[in-house]
Order: sequence, then structure tokens, then C-alpha cells
Amino acid sequence: MLLKILNNKLRLIQFLFLVLLLVLIRAFENQLFYDPFLDFFKNDFTKLRLPNVNSTQLFLALLFRYTLNTAISVSIIYVIFKEIVMVKFAFVLYYFLFLILIVAFFYIIFFTRENHNWVLFYIRRFLIQPIFLLLFVAGFYYQKQNR
Repeated sequence: MLLKILNNKLRLIQFLFLVLLLVLIRAFENQLFYDPFLDFFKNDFTKLRLPNVNSTQLFLALLFRYTLNTAISVSIIYVIFKEIVMVKFAFVLYYFLFLILIVAFFYIIFFTRENHNWVLFYIRRFLIQPIFLLLFVAGFYYQKQNR
């Protein structure tokens, strides 16, 4: 019994540490990542023109941030469920979704003429925030309960 309690405390500490890492990524986003959209989306962006971007630098920054969030998120999934199969599945899903989102993101920036700032806002939100973690944990929990 004592071992189980200590094991759960260790898992809780690991979980809190990983969540803290996600918070630190968000807190230091201005210093860590190139993202001209940070200030753009803080203003009334619905009528503004998109800022000029260095597409290579933006892609690499988004990839780096998404990779950091993915690594931490997959670690959280492992800490919660302790199943490698879920971790592998989540990893594949993360990068499949990254490919879809990054193509849509740059397509909107470079190939649309209409004002799609809201769509861009939400696509970017999925790229830079660990929103998929919430969805995956809920889905995996539901799946585990129904086995």
C-alpha cells in the first residue's frame, strides 16, 4: 500500500513538473520563438493586414515549439496512462496533425486573398498551444474506461 502511495506521489510530481514546463514555454514565448503573430493577434486583428513574415524562420520556430509541446505532452500521456501503445499512437497523431495544420497555416498566409484572420488564429492556436493534449487525455481515458 505504501509503495502504491509513493508511486502515485512520484507520478503526481512528474505530472506537475511537465505541466510547469508547458507553462514556462508559454511564459517565455517572446524570448524563445520567432512569431510575428504574437503581437498581431493581441490587437484587433480582424481588419488588419497580415504582418510580413520570414517564412523559413517562422516554420522552424513553429516546428520547434510544436516539437517541445509534443514531447512534453507525450510525456504527460505516458505519466498518466503508463502505456507505450498510447504514446506511440499520440506521437503519430501529433505529427500527422502538424502536417495538416502547417500546410493550412502557410496556405492561408501566402495563397488566400480574403481576410481569413480568424481561421489563421485558430490554426496557429493549435500549432503553438498544447490543445491536443486535452483532447488526447480525454479520449484515451474514455477508451481505457470502455475496455
